[in-house]
Amino acid sequence: MPETSVPDDLRYTRQHEWVRVEGGSATIGITDFAQSALGEVTYVELPEVGAKLSQGKEFAVVESLKAASDVYAPLSGTVAAVNEKLEEEPKTVNTAPYGDGWLCKLNEIQEADLGDLLSPEQYAALLAEEAG
Repeated sequence: MPETSVPDDLRYTRQHEWVRVEGGSATIGITDFAQSALGEVTYVELPEVGAKLSQGKEFAVVESLKAASDVYAPLSGTVAAVNEKLEEEPKTVNTAPYGDGWLCKLNEIQEADLGDLLSPEQYAALLAEEAG
């Protein structure tokens, strides 16, 4: 499996989602590892703006030529924005998983949820363990 990137300014989940926290808001996406495992993304089902997400609960679906995969909320909060670009260009999740391929932005996040997320080092160790 090719080397996957793990940016050190993000937090991660064991289900391969990432979070970038900026003030009281957060941007969420799937990791480089997740997009690589899925293969070419063909469709992304995003939540509605205004939806309340609960940490650990499904909030989106990413479909590829290989499979459909649920995406789980790394934090609880309210959906402030969704990446509408993905409706027309779902492959952006593959080409820029940590950039233009983000899924949604949350506000009113629960800061306490941050303690449940993995550091970049912990996530890199999880990937190494999964690679076995």
